[in-house]
Amino acid sequence: MRKLIRGLLDFQLNARSKHREKFELLAQGQTPDCLFIACADSRVVPNLLVSTDPGDLFVIRNVGNMVPPSDSKGQSTGDQSEAAALEFSLRNLPVEDIVVCGHSSCGAMKAVLAGGVGPENPNLSGWLEHGKAALQRMAANPKLGEGRSDYDRLSQNNVLLQMEHISSYPWVKARLDAGTLRLHGWWFDIGTAQVHAWRPALGRFVPMDELVGEALLRELGSDTHDHGALASGNGAPRPAAAALAQ
Repeated sequence: MRKLIRGLLDFQLNARSKHREKFELLAQGQTPDCLFIACADSRVVPNLLVSTDPGDLFVIRNVGNMVPPSDSKGQSTGDQSEAAALEFSLRNLPVEDIVVCGHSSCGAMKAVLAGGVGPENPNLSGWLEHGKAALQRMAANPKLGEGRSDYDRLSQNNVLLQMEHISSYPWVKARLDAGTLRLHGWWFDIGTAQVHAWRPALGRFVPMDELVGEALLRELGSDTHDHGALASGNGAPRPAAAALAQ
């Protein structure tokens, strides 16, 4: 807490003047174009990873970067917080991209792999249920994360599982099908401070270097508002005609 107070004082006394104009604009409203879903782990800092400013990201953080899937009526099958954030961001903000970012050495994945956390943690135990299907994914796809620890392999599979959960919401699926929304899977290796991007064509997470970044930028198209250049939920480019036909 001492570090927080000293940091706050430093911001108020030294940094606030540099950001005053930005916050004056943000006081009029927010216009983030990306919903970023990350783990609550203190070692994962979304704005630091992607070098963004206040107002750039709409962020959901929880244990294990999870989103309970939708039922047949479009309602969350678990905690409503994540579904509420999905609804708000996609219906009220100019969000065109959703990033699900898992990470190495994830405590939630270690707990799922160990079979749970015990009855003394009923809330955490119930929450981890939303990641257990990643165990079946890992068993069916032994190549994903090959060479890494079981909990890191599970973490990568969990990113893909949560992408499926997000896609189960009708209003999300409708926008993915229309090509007006993109869904991305990322994985952060804490030890190397390296972000890896899910590449469906390769069936694995690839380190985000300059070449991968350039490929991703090409897939976005020259204008992020040109929905014909947007990608479908599996990361493959979607031609405008195909998007409009659905």
